Amino acid sequence: MGGIMERFFKLKENKTTVKTEVVAGITTFMTMAYILAVNPSILSASGMDPNAILIATALAAFVGTVCMALLSNYPFALAPGLGLNAFFAYTVCLGMGYSWQFALFAVFIEGLVFVVLSVTNVREAIFDAIPLTLKSAVSVGIGLFCAFIGLQNAKLIVNSDATLVTYQTFKGETWHQAGITALLTLIGIIITAILHNSKKVQGSVLLGILITWVLGIVCELCGLYIPVPEAGWYSTIPSAIISFDFSSIRLTLGQCFNFESIGQFKILDFVVIMLAFLFVDVFDTLGTLIGVSKSADFLDKDGKLPRIKGALLSDSIATSIGAIFGTSTTTTFVESSAGVSAGGRTGLTSIVTGFLFLLSVIFAPLFLTIPSFATAPALILVGLMMLKAIKDIPLDDFTESVPAFLTIIFMPLSYSIAEGIAIGVISWTLLTVLTGKTKEKKVSPLMYILAVLFVCKYIFL
Repeated sequence: MGGIMERFFKLKENKTTVKTEVVAGITTFMTMAYILAVNPSILSASGMDPNAILIATALAAFVGTVCMALLSNYPFALAPGLGLNAFFAYTVCLGMGYSWQFALFAVFIEGLVFVVLSVTNVREAIFDAIPLTLKSAVSVGIGLFCAFIGLQNAKLIVNSDATLVTYQTFKGETWHQAGITALLTLIGIIITAILHNSKKVQGSVLLGILITWVLGIVCELCGLYIPVPEAGWYSTIPSAIISFDFSSIRLTLGQCFNFESIGQFKILDFVVIMLAFLFVDVFDTLGTLIGVSKSADFLDKDGKLPRIKGALLSDSIATSIGAIFGTSTTTTFVESSAGVSAGGRTGLTSIVTGFLFLLSVIFAPLFLTIPSFATAPALILVGLMMLKAIKDIPLDDFTESVPAFLTIIFMPLSYSIAEGIAIGVISWTLLTVLTGKTKEKKVSPLMYILAVLFVCKYIFL
């Protein structure tokens, strides 16, 4: 078995081992497992069955992540993307009044268009056209985005009417929910940092998640943490381990082809919706590939990602298949960086993550019990690890550093990798042209096209 693993995934060539890859795969899954709970809660607003969505989410993640392993040999994991599911439920279905079957059909077609773009090298050309400075900025921006998600998941950062966001208070009525979980996250950060600093400990990120979860269970047993399910504060103690009832998947499976339920629609609306899904999917995927690849040193000396076509094709295939199962756009997850930080370097990491998603269909009651405050320390520290790419940004050259800074700051604040890339491309191209450095920087014609398309996107979409 070890020989097969070595030949297929080239472990020695990538300076890794089976043990390291397995731990990395588990780590990636643990940081992504929240999507199994979050995706149903969002998509169900469109009228879809939550249990069916959970199964569809796991199956789409399994197919996409295994495709990534087999077609590219990279440790990237896929699942239905946040933001895209909200657009699906709240804009297309609730806002525009279309059925969720219609929205699934739009996602299915978007995935097919994505396949064509991947096969014809359009997406690869876009990846290669983005300058190294912006690629470094994307890595840093994704790091801050990861950390921001972690801080919110832990309730360390919360909404505020006065300042938009603020820190969590450790007193008052919510102490036994928000206060204690925020404190557990801080403890988890310290524990994970200590473990990571010890070279004798492998899988420090995963261990940090598990230890923080166990501390949460102890706090619940001692009465320090008091679950309030109706307010979103669930028990950290699994009520069950397995379930073999998969019948609900029939409620969404193949419904993207249920044209009776899809009903009449405006062609222009369909095109705009499909393009909106496509736009965010393309640039979320490219941004994640750039950021995670940069932190893992996968990019070559020219800033290109070898075997990128397989990675892009996996993403597009997963989107269409996910629509058939019954979920919104499937995309490469930024949480893949957690597995990379744990040492994952090959598709074996993805295989492990993919099969854990498949197993999660059976072990859904157990996996859904993993609290967000236990995975938050991993996301926050991954954000720290991805900051190292900032050293590759020439801060003294404002034609490079200003677009890089805008890219970095827009990602967490707009809650979108795609928006950060869009602002970065527009500002980099404008500054390069206006300062007369187009020849010096050898600007790709595709950068001009991208800049124009992004401007049009803000005007018309």
